[in-house]
Amino acid sequence: MDFTDPALRTPPVSLVDVASYLPGDPVGTEYFTQFSRSDRMAKNVMFRAPKGRHHVSRDETAVDMVERAVAPLVERHGREELSNIDILITHTQLPDNPVMGSGPEVARRLGMKPRWVFDLHNGGCAAFVHAMWLARTIMQTTDARTALIACSQNCAGPVFTQPDIRKLAQAPVPGDGCGVGLLVKNNSAPILDIECRTYPEFAGDMDFSTGSERKYWEPGEGQGCVSFSESKVAKVFSRGNRLVPEVAQAVCKRIGVKSSDIDTLVTNQPNRLFLRNWHDALELPAERHPDTFDHCGNLFAAGIPVTLDAENRAGRLAEGSVVLMAAFAHAGDFAGAAAVRWGAAR
Repeated sequence: MDFTDPALRTPPVSLVDVASYLPGDPVGTEYFTQFSRSDRMAKNVMFRAPKGRHHVSRDETAVDMVERAVAPLVERHGREELSNIDILITHTQLPDNPVMGSGPEVARRLGMKPRWVFDLHNGGCAAFVHAMWLARTIMQTTDARTALIACSQNCAGPVFTQPDIRKLAQAPVPGDGCGVGLLVKNNSAPILDIECRTYPEFAGDMDFSTGSERKYWEPGEGQGCVSFSESKVAKVFSRGNRLVPEVAQAVCKRIGVKSSDIDTLVTNQPNRLFLRNWHDALELPAERHPDTFDHCGNLFAAGIPVTLDAENRAGRLAEGSVVLMAAFAHAGDFAGAAAVRWGAAR
């Protein structure tokens, strides 16, 4: 394939490795069915449960998860390479400390002294792509040589097993996990193109509620959770069906490749219907769109790197193949896609 994207004339940046971590033993759907109530929302395709998922323990922090996910990178590249990281970008679905991000503590735990540390939040389920874009931008415009990206999804166990929340239709869908990526300024596994788009008009369509007038930080009754109405679910479903193929096609157009010629598509994984609709829209067979949904549930931002790691370890991502990542966030306020010429270690 002939890639003629002008961006490739700037210093190339490569995704040279990925790794992941899933906490604890798998949790079966039967855990939730014992608490479930009759709910018409449970019949909505948005909330069809996976067969399994993982839950973080009460005392396992996002930093713990990152440290465990990074361990294979340390084994393959050496502690010195990781300790000399220039850029550290983290995304945490449920910050352990609402005042502070996890970046500085991750750096301390891993023995790093990065010059750039960012905790991203608005990228949501597309945060891995968003972080790749930010890291590449910095590396192409400064002397930074390496970057570590870490996406932690850690709200399934703490939030969706609360006594009032675990009865809801959406409770069995999320799972917990962490995925990380190592970026290096070289041409070994180049990022071919990235597209990131923000849609402010959709920013108010996802609510976090305690089921009462109480704010989440105030004392009192009520358990916090993302709330849905059937009308909002329909809107999000319509947007998601459109946004992911749009950003994916934008990347394909710029790198001069038909979407149907992409070797592997990896997306965020809200539910099975989105997965089917996305590969259909891009004219790809299901076998070229791997997922971890039935084993891990909806991993939010961790879904892309966890799935990449699973496919890479299984030897299903061929050296030199084109891997396209795409995702949308929240109720559709952000979407992103990135194409990579695969060459990651394993």
